[in-house]
Amino acid sequence: MATTYLQAVNSVLRRLRETEVATVSATNYSKLIGEFINDAKVSIEAAYNWNALAEVITVTTAAGTHNYTLTNSGVRFKVQDVWNDTKDSRLRLAPATYMNEQLIVTSPQQGSPTYYNFKGQDANGDTKVNLFPVPDAVYSLKFYVFLPQDVLSSDSTTIKVPADVVIQNAYARALVERGEDNGLASSEAYALAKTLLADYIALESTRYLEDTNWVPN
Repeated sequence: MATTYLQAVNSVLRRLRETEVATVSATNYSKLIGEFINDAKVSIEAAYNWNALAEVITVTTAAGTHNYTLTNSGVRFKVQDVWNDTKDSRLRLAPATYMNEQLIVTSPQQGSPTYYNFKGQDANGDTKVNLFPVPDAVYSLKFYVFLPQDVLSSDSTTIKVPADVVIQNAYARALVERGEDNGLASSEAYALAKTLLADYIALESTRYLEDTNWVPN
């Protein structure tokens, strides 16, 4: 069952023997716990390629343009694969030095893109990507990524990554902030959180063999 932002905050509050709230913004302390939930979420998202975070970002090229924005990508995503859907071919990640060498010339080669590398961010903080050869027509490029969830702000937003791990990690952070109070020590809570994370990763990895098995490209 999916766990909402509010449910996660109240789960941590119960562990701290604090009163539950009707909304995350109800008290200064519940808002602090909400911050810990978001901090924990970021940590858990970075720990593994969770299937729940799998997304496809489509880039539609224009002739003569080599730099594009991965809309809504931010900077914390992980790339699984990149394909030229128009040509049914895979794009390869190229070193920045190679891409600079190819694109800095007065008339760079044009054609169906076969290489990419990341180059800068736009005004929204989304990652930009260079393509080579420079597209000579309209191509549909598919970036298969693991895209972290936005910061939780609405009470009803569900947590995509394993909520149990997020809650346990946030609880450990809350214990560090308040100090020991005859409850579970923060070091013990962190140890439980790490064990729980390892268990969830082990379970997830059994369902997606491509993350553990090597195959030639």
